[in-house]
Amino acid sequence: MIYQIDPRSLISYRAQRLSQGIKASTLNHDIFALSGVFKAMAEASEFHGENPVASLTPLKEAQIEMSYLTTDEISKLLEIAKGDYYRIAVLCLATGARWGEAYDLKGENIVHNSVMFSHTKNGERRVVPISPDIAGIVKTRESGKLFQVSYKTFRRLVKEAKPNLPIGQAVHALRHTFGTHFMMKGGNILALQRILGHSDISQTMTYAHFSPSYLVEATSYNPLTRVSTFRPQ
Repeated sequence: MIYQIDPRSLISYRAQRLSQGIKASTLNHDIFALSGVFKAMAEASEFHGENPVASLTPLKEAQIEMSYLTTDEISKLLEIAKGDYYRIAVLCLATGARWGEAYDLKGENIVHNSVMFSHTKNGERRVVPISPDIAGIVKTRESGKLFQVSYKTFRRLVKEAKPNLPIGQAVHALRHTFGTHFMMKGGNILALQRILGHSDISQTMTYAHFSPSYLVEATSYNPLTRVSTFRPQ
């Protein structure tokens, strides 16, 4: 019964699932969802106690290794992907879209060389400009779903283009590829935040070190700047 769930039972539940190999990020997500259940029950006057999730500290999550495709690997992916698989790859690489956002895209979502993503992770609509050439490739009809594709097949294509991708990152690697190349070419971190739809800038900062100007002051303002380090042999 819901009234029998307390912080101690939740801690035991987490420990048990951790021992089964469940990731901390998955557990944090599940516990957060459970907190919403308690909130909804309280609003319906079906639960009158304290939300037991409120006293729990989220588990520390391991940093996820991010991988991206190089220019040669991008070319290989676009070479082996055909039809709608080619078009959805172009869209993801040009906009940094998540798989679900791209998969659900309709012809009416592309207007005046701008893509409007409606089904986003945070529920907020996001508009990303694209070039006329990209729009010509992606928009094959004026209305209705643009892509008839299988996640499993697309994942295989991405893995073929880059075999050493970390587990679980095959399709999401295209989003990382956009963010990485955007910063390597001198893009603005705040613009990237808006394009990717991150609610927290800390999410976007994971790409900052790819910028050619990232912490370049370290070479200009370190204590050896005006000190000769030359030593005759």
